[in-house]
Formats: sequence, structure tokens, C-alpha cells
Amino acid sequence: MNNASLASAKSVFGAGLLAAVAASLCCITPLLAVIGGLSGAAGAFAWVEPYRPYLVGLTVAAFVVAWYQQLRPKPAADCCAAPQKLTFLQSRGFLGLVTVLAAALLTFPYYAAILYPRPQARAALSATSGALPTWQTRTYRIGGMTCAACAQHVEQAVQQVPGVQAVSVSYDQATAQVRFDAAQAQPAQVESAINSTGYHILNPTSH
Repeated sequence: MNNASLASAKSVFGAGLLAAVAASLCCITPLLAVIGGLSGAAGAFAWVEPYRPYLVGLTVAAFVVAWYQQLRPKPAADCCAAPQKLTFLQSRGFLGLVTVLAAALLTFPYYAAILYPRPQARAALSATSGALPTWQTRTYRIGGMTCAACAQHVEQAVQQVPGVQAVSVSYDQATAQVRFDAAQAQPAQVESAINSTGYHILNPTSH
């Protein structure tokens, strides 16, 4: 493989890797937001989601071309030319590693939820004033979620609101169901927690 071919191959799988990263940004960002505490940044790349099928296709095409260039029969070498020694970056092993990384990025939405920190068990609510809890359950429609990781991020945020007993967020239905003690938490606090993630409530409560 000559230098021009090597440069072409590296450019192709480099483009494929970049496409894989772009395709997974909408789901990687919520996890990074939870870990890094940058909650509002979670929905920053939600706009990428409609283009994800095209980015996935571009990634697959790029790696098919890269592997074809790597595996195709080499032209007969000049008997007088010194054999060219390939570096690791030019080897099949490196291309294999990059291919595995791209595959992990493309499939990230399917396993992202298991990477989220487990929520801490909430202690039983105590009625210090002697009054019984006033339970309310509200369902919110949420816009901007692009995968199950986004739903997990919303759950993490709402669980931090004092007085919230349970929260269930569905990416498929684009809803969040929240049960909370109205004596400790107000609907505005729940809505603020949801909106702080970078996604937005489509049916906010009137105040």
C-alpha cells in the first residue's frame, strides 16, 4: 500500500469515526451532564437526532471502504524496491480498534441507561408538623428527548426534588409521571427540575 493509499484509508475511517461520534452525541451528552453536573447541557445536541440514520449510514459506508482498502489484493511489488514497513496507525489492528470504538458509539443509545449512577434510596418522608403527606401524581409531556439515556437524565434530576417519592420517565411516550408530597414540593419545583435538564415540558402547569 503506497503513501497515497494509506492517507486515503486513514481519512476514510477518520471520517467514519467522526460520523459515529456525531451520531451518538444526542445520547452521550445527557450522561456527561449527569457526571459533570452540567445539567442544562443535556439537550444541547438533541437537534442531531433527525440526522442520526444518515450519520449511521455514513459511518458504516466509511468503514466498509476503509476495510476494502485494507484487505484488497496488493499490486505486485517492484523487485528492486525496498518493502515498506507499516506503522501501527496503518495496520489492520488499529483499524479494528477504531471499528470497535465506532460500533460502541453507534450502539450507545441501547446501553446508555445502565451507565447512569444508581439513585440513592430516599428516606421515608417524615411529617414534622404532624400532618399526613398530601400525595399528588402529575404526568408531564416532555419534548427534546432522543433516547432512553435522556429519560434517565430527567429521572435523576426530578429525584433530587425534596418531597418527590417516585418518578417514571418514558422516552417512547415522551412523558414523565411524578408522585410527590404537595406539603414539601410544589409542581413548579418539579417542572423546574425537568426544564433544568435542557429538555422542555410541553404541558406546563399554569401558575
